[in-house]
Amino acid sequence: MSATNGGSPVTGVIEEGLVIIDFGKHEGKSVEEIAEIDPGFYERLATEKENGVFAIRRHKDKTFRLYINPLSGIDH
Repeated sequence: MSATNGGSPVTGVIEEGLVIIDFGKHEGKSVEEIAEIDPGFYERLATEKENGVFAIRRHKDKTFRLYINPLSGIDH
């Protein structure tokens, strides 16, 4: 589902396969995997990006992690 040229609706310019979910039932899976196994949750992430519900940070092991704001209403 990752877009070309315009970037991903969830991860922006970072490739979806490089960004790991760091919360909830999908913890440890990449955003790219989520797009395949749970398209509804992927769409919700794309929608919530506009609301600032999560952030992508580079982890100390050099991976990119998608962190959720613990006060958000998104499913953990």
